[in-house]
Formats: sequence, structure tokens, C-alpha cells
Amino acid sequence: MIHKFHSEGTYVVLDVNSGAVHVVDEIAFNVLDYYPQKDKLEVVGILSQKYDSQDIKEAIEEIDTLIKDGLLYREERYITHENFINKKPVVKALCLHIAHDCNIRCQYCFASQGNFKGERSMMSVDIGKKAIDFLLEKSGTRRNLEVDFFGGEPLMNMDTIKEIVSYGRLKEKEYNKNIRFTLTTNGVLLNDENMKYINDEIHNIVLSIDGRPETNDKMRYTINGDGTYELILPKIKKMAELRKDKHYYVRGTFTRHNKDFAEDVLHLADLGFENLSVEPVVAEPHHDYAIREEDLPQIFMQYDYLADQLLKRSKTDKKFNFFHFNIDLNQGPCVIKRLLGCGAGAEYLAVTPEGELYPCHQFVGNEKFKVGNVIDVSLDTTLYNHFSEAHVYNKEKCNECWAKFYCSGGCHANAYNFNQDIYKPYSIGCEMEKKRIECAIMIQAKLSNEEQM
Repeated sequence: MIHKFHSEGTYVVLDVNSGAVHVVDEIAFNVLDYYPQKDKLEVVGILSQKYDSQDIKEAIEEIDTLIKDGLLYREERYITHENFINKKPVVKALCLHIAHDCNIRCQYCFASQGNFKGERSMMSVDIGKKAIDFLLEKSGTRRNLEVDFFGGEPLMNMDTIKEIVSYGRLKEKEYNKNIRFTLTTNGVLLNDENMKYINDEIHNIVLSIDGRPETNDKMRYTINGDGTYELILPKIKKMAELRKDKHYYVRGTFTRHNKDFAEDVLHLADLGFENLSVEPVVAEPHHDYAIREEDLPQIFMQYDYLADQLLKRSKTDKKFNFFHFNIDLNQGPCVIKRLLGCGAGAEYLAVTPEGELYPCHQFVGNEKFKVGNVIDVSLDTTLYNHFSEAHVYNKEKCNECWAKFYCSGGCHANAYNFNQDIYKPYSIGCEMEKKRIECAIMIQAKLSNEEQM
């Protein structure tokens, strides 16, 4: 299987099964509309009115070489890969719902403004420690582990975070493991003390803001209904500046109200934030801010514009990194990552303040997806296995999709929320993901061409 696309005179061909990306000329690009399905002479005959016959033959010879080298039309290899056949999912990451409460109100919040459709509550130190014990016990031989502090708003329970981190640092030595702690915050409670601690102890921090003041304040406001932009901007700027060479992301959400979201990304870049992620809202169609199928052409144009701006700024002091345009074309993810993606429900689990386990943070509150409890170290193996088998080969729609080894089958929660089946991907999300992948590959292709010139 191949996928080909072009932009402003750059022609790209992706071989799906090998992952090889080829920048070709216009003739080879068009030859692949017919070859190798049709024989060489027939292809020459079809295209000879547009191109010189000898040039067409040379393009076919180059294509034949790529096919012979296994870089084009390569046979499927992952399904027989030893790592896939012998995969034994282990828990390698936990999302700790350190606070089922929040100090702001976001209109699009999937967590019902922090309480996940339940009582507002805080995780205790005891539950946090049990979660660490659970992770260490269930991680098998996996050495590098991750614990995400999530909410609601995690900084509302900062003292507990500190104790959990201390406990994790102590226990990881006993188990010869390495735990990376991450944290997502709306920034309201960031102060000098918290920022120093985060900078010293937290591997990655995600700072939430949606972009321009009017964009952010339309959807993210205080309990009193005031906008949050002016409140949080100075704090998250200071936090990002402190990180220097450490990991951070400024993350926003775009909705139907700001389909010109590229301007929000560029606004954040102009403020000096280098690592950015502005993601599409996922919401039921009846919401006025939900993205609809008819919005996709405009959204695709925004991704193209954003990719163009990223390239133009890449060698200036306004350069930025956009999360969804990050693709490693030289190595890429491992076999299991290509097939299972984030591993929600198998390698990755969410823990509520009461210690209950769910496949991920977006399933929390739906009792039918309760998969276990860290208190008694239990796991519902039937549900756990259902998620561990939700790979691209078991998703009918994914089998015919060129992007399957990049998106890894998409988000299970979105699939369930829209189709009541984690094996049936959310179609609007699929289309946006494919566009982002094309932009990411095109960026790498054009940067590579520039380096060779």
C-alpha cells in the first residue's frame, strides 16, 4: 500500500508498510497512478502525451529499484513480527486523578468541570502510594515508567503530589525502575514555590491556554465567569521560561468557534512559547462548539497554513514546535507502539481519587469501564484484554487506511463516545489525523530538501 500527495511542487510518496518516504518528481508521482498495476508499455502509452517517453521509462526504472529494495509496495511485516506475536502488555503508565475538582470552568470540559460527573474529591496520599505500588508490581520487566498528575486541577492537591513523588523516588530504587512524573495544569495556582518544585521534580509539564484572549476567554473562565487569559498568561510564561531545556508543552483546544486556530498557535508562538499543541475539541454534535464534517476543509487549510508558517519560522527567533507535526521518519515508534498507540486500557490506566482503575482519563465516570482497583491490586482481565486487543489489525476501518501505523487506530474513548465501540474509530478525528500526518511528512520532506541544496 502507498499513499501519495503533493504541495507547492513537492511530490511525496509514502510506502505504508515500510514507512519509507520518497520525494519524487512529477513524472514518477503520476506514473504511480498506473504502475505497477498496469504494464510498462501501457503506462508509457497513457502518459506519453504529457511527458517524454524516455523520461517515463526512467521513472519506471527508479520505481522498480525502490520495489526491489523493499522501499515501495513492501509486504505487510508487523503482523508476523516477533514482538507483536509474543506481546505481553504490561502497565507502564498511570494517570493519577489527583484532584476531582477544578478552580476554573471550561465550557468544553469532558470532565464536567473537574468532578467527572461525581463528587468533588481529592486523592489521598495513601491512594497515591498504592497507585505507585500497583504500577511497580504490574510493570513486569519494563524499566521506564510514567505517572501523570491530572485533574480537575492537580495543583489544588500539591502537598499530596509532593508526597507521592517522594514515595515514587524511594520505591523506584527498590525495583530498579525509573519513574517520570508529568503534570497538566491550568496555571492558576502556579507560584514561585510550586514552579521551583515542578522544575526540579517533574519531567514534563503541560500548561493549558487556548490562544488569543478572545479565543481563550470564550471557553475558559473562572468560577465567577471572568476570562482566565490575563490571570494565567504571566504564570505560564514564567513556568515555560524556567524550563529552558526541560520538557514542557503549552496546550490548547480549538472549537467550531475558532476554526482559524492557526492564528491561536501563532499568537502563542509570538509570546515566546516554543513547544505548542492546539488540539481539536471532541464533543457531541448538539454542542454549538462541536466540530462537524463540513468544517473539515477549513480546518485542513489551517493545518496547511500552520505547516507553511512553521517552515518559514524554522530558522528565526519565532520558531516553534507543533506537537501534531512531530514525526520521526528515520526510526519511528516501535512495533507495539505502531499497532497499539497510547495503550489505553492495557499499558496505560487512570486512577481515581478512590483508587478505582479505568482505561484512561476519558472513561472515568463510566462505571461499565471500571477495570480494577489499586487498593486490592485487582484487574478485570476480560476488559483489560478487550483493550489490549484493540490494535489496528482488529479494526476493520483501519486495515484499509494508509495512516494506520502513525495514528495506531486512534483514540479508544472517542471511538466509544461516537460509535459505542472502541474498535470503530471516530471518523472526523481520523480525517484530521490524516491531514496532520501529511503536513508533518511534507515539513520533513521540505526541510530535507533545503539541507541538500
